[in-house]
Amino acid sequence: MAANCVDVLFRPSGRRLALAPGRNLLEAAREAGLPVAQACGGEALCAQCGMQILSGAENLDPETTQEATAKQRNRVARELRLSCQTRVHGPVEVTASYW
Repeated sequence: MAANCVDVLFRPSGRRLALAPGRNLLEAAREAGLPVAQACGGEALCAQCGMQILSGAENLDPETTQEATAKQRNRVARELRLSCQTRVHGPVEVTASYW
């Protein structure tokens, strides 16, 4: 892994990406070549980009009011994080229902 990068592991594909800290999970998934359901341009409006955090939740930015509101409005499960709003600061393992 490159210096000053964090490890993002995508399940079940097993794809792994060394990511600069502070980038979001949506960018990471796309860079890893994985599709992400999303229609709002990363503005936390559609809430389609939800991902389940399998490990490393402590290495993510806390959920914002904007993210929580979008999830509630769009009936997204509370345990999911919107990948467009979730910045990574340390190792994390994630999955999405559509992979």
